[in-house]
Amino acid sequence: MRLEFAYQFRQVEPRADLQDLDRVALTAAAISDDGDVLAAGTEGTIISVYRGGEAYVVEFPTPVGALATVRPKDIRLVERAPV
Repeated sequence: MRLEFAYQFRQVEPRADLQDLDRVALTAAAISDDGDVLAAGTEGTIISVYRGGEAYVVEFPTPVGALATVRPKDIRLVERAPV
Protein backbone atom coordinates (compact mmCIF):
# COMPACT_ATOMS: atom_id res chain seq x y z
CA MET A 1 0.00 0.00 0.00
CA ARG A 2 1.32 3.41 -0.89
CA LEU A 3 1.60 6.03 1.82
CA GLU A 4 -0.60 8.51 -0.10
CA PHE A 5 -3.42 5.92 -0.18
CA ALA A 6 -3.28 5.42 3.59
CA TYR A 7 -3.45 9.16 4.29
CA GLN A 8 -6.62 9.67 2.26
CA PHE A 9 -8.56 8.09 5.15
CA ARG A 10 -7.10 10.36 7.81
CA GLN A 11 -9.53 12.85 9.33
CA VAL A 12 -9.63 15.02 12.42
CA GLU A 13 -12.66 13.41 14.08
CA PRO A 14 -13.04 9.66 13.52
CA ARG A 15 -16.59 8.37 13.31
CA ALA A 16 -17.03 5.89 16.15
CA ASP A 17 -20.79 5.36 15.86
CA LEU A 18 -20.49 2.55 13.28
CA GLN A 19 -19.29 -0.94 14.17
CA ASP A 20 -18.66 -4.39 12.72
CA LEU A 21 -21.72 -6.02 11.12
CA ASP A 22 -23.70 -2.77 10.82
CA ARG A 23 -25.49 -2.55 7.47
CA VAL A 24 -24.61 0.62 5.59
CA ALA A 25 -25.27 2.26 2.22
CA LEU A 26 -22.86 4.24 0.06
CA THR A 27 -23.62 7.96 -0.15
CA ALA A 28 -21.25 8.31 -3.12
CA ALA A 29 -19.99 5.93 -5.78
CA ALA A 30 -16.99 3.87 -4.72
CA ILE A 31 -14.54 1.45 -6.28
CA SER A 32 -14.10 -1.97 -4.75
CA ASP A 33 -10.66 -3.31 -3.90
CA ASP A 34 -10.91 -5.39 -7.11
CA GLY A 35 -11.74 -2.35 -9.26
CA ASP A 36 -15.51 -2.83 -9.61
CA VAL A 37 -17.62 0.35 -9.55
CA LEU A 38 -20.20 0.44 -6.75
CA ALA A 39 -23.06 2.92 -7.23
CA ALA A 40 -24.27 5.31 -4.56
CA GLY A 41 -27.05 3.65 -2.55
CA THR A 42 -25.47 0.19 -2.72
CA GLU A 43 -25.87 -1.54 0.63
CA GLY A 44 -23.25 -3.66 2.36
CA THR A 45 -22.02 -4.86 5.74
CA ILE A 46 -19.08 -3.44 7.71
CA ILE A 47 -16.56 -6.20 8.31
CA SER A 48 -13.70 -4.14 9.74
CA VAL A 49 -13.23 -0.77 11.44
CA TYR A 50 -9.89 1.04 11.21
CA ARG A 51 -8.59 3.23 14.03
CA GLY A 52 -11.90 3.86 15.76
CA GLY A 53 -13.73 4.89 12.62
CA GLU A 54 -11.18 6.54 10.32
CA ALA A 55 -12.09 4.02 7.59
CA TYR A 56 -14.23 0.94 7.13
CA VAL A 57 -14.00 -2.24 5.07
CA VAL A 58 -17.45 -3.00 3.72
CA GLU A 59 -18.54 -6.21 1.99
CA PHE A 60 -21.12 -5.85 -0.77
CA PRO A 61 -23.31 -8.66 -2.16
CA THR A 62 -22.94 -7.54 -5.79
CA PRO A 63 -20.57 -8.29 -7.36
CA VAL A 64 -20.35 -11.36 -5.14
CA GLY A 65 -18.07 -10.73 -2.17
CA ALA A 66 -16.91 -7.28 -3.30
CA LEU A 67 -14.88 -5.48 -0.63
CA ALA A 68 -14.28 -1.74 -0.49
CA THR A 69 -12.38 0.40 1.97
CA VAL A 70 -14.44 3.56 2.43
CA ARG A 71 -14.29 6.82 4.30
CA PRO A 72 -16.86 7.57 7.01
CA LYS A 73 -18.37 10.42 4.97
CA ASP A 74 -19.11 8.01 2.10
CA ILE A 75 -21.48 5.74 4.04
CA ARG A 76 -24.65 6.05 6.09
CA LEU A 77 -26.17 3.65 8.59
CA VAL A 78 -29.06 1.50 7.32
CA GLU A 79 -29.41 -0.96 10.19
CA ARG A 80 -27.54 -1.63 13.45
CA ALA A 81 -25.98 -5.04 13.96
CA PRO A 82 -28.01 -7.24 16.30
CA VAL A 83 -26.64 -7.29 19.81
